[in-house]
Amino acid sequence: MSVPIPRPAPNRVAAIDAYRGFVMFLMLAEVLHLGAVAKAVPATDSDKAFWQFLAHQQSHVEWAGCTLHDLIQPSFSFLVGVAVPFSLASRAARGQKFVWSAFHALWRAVILVVLGVFLRSVGQPQTNWTFTDTLSQIGLGYFFLFLLGYTAEKWQWVAVVAILVGYWAFFANHPPDTQLGIELTGVKPDWPHDTTGLEAHWNKNTNAAAAFDRWFLNKLPQAKPFAYNSGGYATLNFIPTLATMILGLIAGGRLRRLGDHQAKFWNLFGMGMCLLALGVIVNAVGLCPNVKRIWTPTWVLFSGGCCFLILSAFYMITDWSAWAAWSFPLRVIGANSILAYCMAHLIEPFVMGSFKTHLGADVFQAFGKPYEPVVTGIAVLTTYWLILLWLYQRRIFARI
Repeated sequence: MSVPIPRPAPNRVAAIDAYRGFVMFLMLAEVLHLGAVAKAVPATDSDKAFWQFLAHQQSHVEWAGCTLHDLIQPSFSFLVGVAVPFSLASRAARGQKFVWSAFHALWRAVILVVLGVFLRSVGQPQTNWTFTDTLSQIGLGYFFLFLLGYTAEKWQWVAVVAILVGYWAFFANHPPDTQLGIELTGVKPDWPHDTTGLEAHWNKNTNAAAAFDRWFLNKLPQAKPFAYNSGGYATLNFIPTLATMILGLIAGGRLRRLGDHQAKFWNLFGMGMCLLALGVIVNAVGLCPNVKRIWTPTWVLFSGGCCFLILSAFYMITDWSAWAAWSFPLRVIGANSILAYCMAHLIEPFVMGSFKTHLGADVFQAFGKPYEPVVTGIAVLTTYWLILLWLYQRRIFARI
């Protein structure tokens, strides 16, 4: 039976749905475990380098720099901001008063934080009171984003600049905690990514945000005293993440305000190029390193530029060229982004185990044992998509 491919609503920006679906697809595609394939493929195989490239793009860089996988969280945060102008306009058109909109925004913020904590606590002996996951980070800044949605764009830019300058000063004025040993930082003395000079203020787990977490997180119930985050992530990342969301808010406002498709595309593209160039320059001159794990001001500029450019590309294809039908598989995922996020964190072992239980433990080794992880992942990813398609066809969406 054929599946009807609905077109986006006439006044809906198809690029937003397509981009959101693309981001969620990249996150769900973690089930492909490309890193395991890259390790298992023999060095003598001609496609070894191909799998290594894919594996690199599906992993986070150890500290400074960027891969495709590193752009998932900023894209998700950016798109939250993009949606706000449309959401506020819709609520205003329905006659909803500000107080009720504010209550809903506050409720959404709380739920996002709690849901993030819940997902990070799955499989743990007790509640994992940390706030470095994507949902919690968005939730911690969402209400402020909502309030900024009622301001003019110039004040939104003022907020971005204030956050970036203030957060830079917060780190720059905190002496690196170099006296801390590996037991309090998790960083070996010969770790190759530590820097010197001004950039040392953003070194892993010796920076201002890490010091804050050693104080703050130990005020909350923990299975053991908190010393460091093994990945270097920090609770205070939500502050510059808010700047990323505000950039999305600005992009969404321009999509609503500007007239024709050409103006919208070139505006998004030009803004993306400017932010990207500024981020590269700030990193190159040594003013601040480009580190996603602690969401440095440079990362806000660099990743924000990438988000503008990706959105402009989707807009050119789906809206300006009016060719949106191809994005239907992505829109199926993007329409239920919160549910897709939860699926990625909760049901992979169940789905994978069910396949092997009922079809045989070796069912995914048809192309050879080195490729078993990716073949298994394709089956799991297809299952995810079919579940989301079933919900999409019945207009069942998880909303917060």
